Amino acid sequence: MHIDQALQLIRDVPNFPKPGILFKDITPLLSNGAAFNSVTKEFASFADSSTVIAGIEARGFIFASAVANSLGSGFVPIRKAGKLPHESVSAKYGLEYGVDTLEIHKDAVSHGAKVLLIDDVLATGGTIAAAIDLIQRIGGDVVHVLALLEISGLSGRQKINETYPQIPITSFLVS
Repeated sequence: MHIDQALQLIRDVPNFPKPGILFKDITPLLSNGAAFNSVTKEFASFADSSTVIAGIEARGFIFASAVANSLGSGFVPIRKAGKLPHESVSAKYGLEYGVDTLEIHKDAVSHGAKVLLIDDVLATGGTIAAAIDLIQRIGGDVVHVLALLEISGLSGRQKINETYPQIPITSFLVS
């Protein structure tokens, strides 16, 4: 299946999780093996086996772990507060419908490690910017940010580019 066909499986769900939010539901894409494989291969084309793959909770985990497995690379989870069992660092961030906190283990990557950061949606940019901050604070070097889809009206790309202009961002679907 071609990536464009896979992306057509994403559906809009109005007023979820709050009124006024148009949620992009990726579960139809995930449940279609050919579509999921197509997206995973496209993400993997941006990395090599020396790259550590980081994914943001929760849906970023799905793609990032599949990419890491396909490349034989390590996978680093970036989680919501209170979910990691070992010593971690945290960052608060704003999102389209509130404020949250992300955490990463202090020893998740070695100093200077090349990190490919994957999430499902680039919206306001707060989540991805916080993840980049965390990776850099523990010594990693984010070499590329990938998102399955981007909501351009929320200006997340611009927010990230203002703080991290050296990091390329690729989104497969922009709405």
